[in-house]
Amino acid sequence: MSPATTAPGAAPSADVTLLVNGDVVTMNPNRDVLVGGAIAIADDRIVAVGPTSELRAAHPGATEVDLSSCVVTPGMIDAHQHLTGDPLIRSCIPDLLPPGASIFEWSVPVHAAHEPDDDEASAILSAVEALTAGVTTVVEAGTVAHADRVAAGLQRLGQRATLGVWGWDIEEGPFTAPADEVLDRQAAVIDSFPAGGLVEGWVTLVGHDLASDALLAGGADLARAKSTNMTMHLSPTSSDPERYLEKTGKRPAVHLNDLGVLGEHLLLGHGVWLDDAEVELVIDTETAIAYCPWAYLRLGQGVCAHGRHAEIVERGGRVAFGCDATNAGDSIDILRTAAVAAGIARDAAVDPTRFGAHQAFELATIAGAEAIGMADRIGSIEVGKQADIVVHRTDTPGWTPRGDVGLQLVWGTDGRSVRDVWVAGRQVVSDGRPTAITQDELAEMATHRQTKLLERAGIEVPHLWPHHDAR
Repeated sequence: MSPATTAPGAAPSADVTLLVNGDVVTMNPNRDVLVGGAIAIADDRIVAVGPTSELRAAHPGATEVDLSSCVVTPGMIDAHQHLTGDPLIRSCIPDLLPPGASIFEWSVPVHAAHEPDDDEASAILSAVEALTAGVTTVVEAGTVAHADRVAAGLQRLGQRATLGVWGWDIEEGPFTAPADEVLDRQAAVIDSFPAGGLVEGWVTLVGHDLASDALLAGGADLARAKSTNMTMHLSPTSSDPERYLEKTGKRPAVHLNDLGVLGEHLLLGHGVWLDDAEVELVIDTETAIAYCPWAYLRLGQGVCAHGRHAEIVERGGRVAFGCDATNAGDSIDILRTAAVAAGIARDAAVDPTRFGAHQAFELATIAGAEAIGMADRIGSIEVGKQADIVVHRTDTPGWTPRGDVGLQLVWGTDGRSVRDVWVAGRQVVSDGRPTAITQDELAEMATHRQTKLLERAGIEVPHLWPHHDAR
């Protein structure tokens, strides 16, 4: 077993919490798994990792949490998640719609009808779903109206997140504005939520072809000037390349590169329809991609035939997983996403020897953290990092009997095996339930806000199968 590692000048034992007797999947550079290991937490940090006996001896009097028969992993990363809009109309948008209809006939009108209370309620709903599935860090995808209320909801639940506001300067649409005004709003969020906090500000542009060159280039300049990151949507379908070619004579990533937008500060949502030159640019500029395979499968966007995410990973590119929107990716569960991503990679190439479970779990944790620029803080269980820790119970069919831990995490289970979660040293999930809100409170809030939101948006939810009042 690996020796214990302890932070210099560690906190007194009375201020330490020891998680003991778990099988600790560290995701450190050696990918060590400490069977029956322990983690010491003080404040928001991991201060020691190693054998249970050694950490107990080093921290007498510490508070202990017994994780016998449990698997312990780093918190997982969701690099593309819409926290508002869709969460309050879960499973309301019809399934069989032509391209674009789910966004412009449903999601956008719902966003336009959002009140501040709706933004906070949506964020709480999203955080509960994410945290109870072991997702401790979320990158908001750029469709927030009331950033302060979203941040309040996330901080209440203990969700680590990046956050921005709507960023587009089209002629007509909710929250659209001239480029300078959009950038001022982005800068205000970044200043309100500086890097290093539980919620931190990013530049968030809608992307696609829904932004002027001035806004795109200005967003990248702002991210660099503020030493933060930027995210935007690009090429989930063929429509982005078609429109960029028509408008600029260049494919999207080529045009963005010519504007100086690509770079290690940028996280592109999707990047499904990239050609050879665009793949080269993404890799060469160290631009990251948030890959949301469930959304592309549900919406029929061609990921199996056109997605090259596994190739980008294999060539040293930066890729993280995302779950997108509630009515696209459907559930916030990175373990489900890791499994389907590995399956698509193998099936598309008709090659069962590529992109296995262990590599997929890297994208869910440490590689995902690197893609969003946070590998120095999260993504692995190592001394000095933030104490974002997930405990998976193994008294479930998917863990019985025990086999290789990487295979079982990706192929054998999903977020429903999560028992406990810590974020920045705070326990935010206990025995599968959030610690900051009850299910009754959550259901009452969501039902009330959904009813009012649909009324304001003028939307009646259709039912494919006839519903009859049989009470």
